[in-house]
Amino acid sequence: MKTNAYLQRLLGENEKILVITHQHWFILARNILVEILLILAIFIASLLLILLLNVAAVLVIPIGFLVMLLPIGSLALDVAKWSSNQFVLTNRRVIQISGIFNKTTEDSSLEKVNDVKMTQSFFGRLFDYGDIEIMTASELGVNTFRRIAKPVEFKTAMLNAKEKLERGDEYRSEEIQKEDIPALIANLDLLRKQGIITEEEFNQKKKELLSRL
Repeated sequence: MKTNAYLQRLLGENEKILVITHQHWFILARNILVEILLILAIFIASLLLILLLNVAAVLVIPIGFLVMLLPIGSLALDVAKWSSNQFVLTNRRVIQISGIFNKTTEDSSLEKVNDVKMTQSFFGRLFDYGDIEIMTASELGVNTFRRIAKPVEFKTAMLNAKEKLERGDEYRSEEIQKEDIPALIANLDLLRKQGIITEEEFNQKKKELLSRL
């Protein structure tokens, strides 16, 4: 999963990224459609001036290129805005990041999430996008992710992460990772020799511990 340096700096100790997504690509396409049409129009107009009106190419091409820079720059800005607007799910919280140079970050702890509401229109179901409202016990109350891509998968992953966090699976897993696994195996071996656990139980626990290395 590709992450940027800014997002990595936001993560706490033992916090893991589960899902990263953006607004649906339809949003980007809608924003850049006019710019693409303008670029094509300038290109076609330049060709017509050269081929039909016999205007010198040495004059038309530089001017056409300079005029074309405006919609190209606007298109690049829209793409950068779309790319920088991220919806992130970790094993502890949901994060919304926006802004190219000046970043704005909003997050909600999974522990404080009371309910998750997903809204999809007909076209949203058809093209797999929708709105997700995250209702929390914090002062903000509701955090809305609008026109997010693959909302069903994001909502399911968030509810699964919340359930896992509430059961304490994350913290138990982190505690085990910090233990001295070889020492634990040695202790298990001692229990096996004393007859407290069976050979089968020893091998099973040993396999589980070794898988965490």
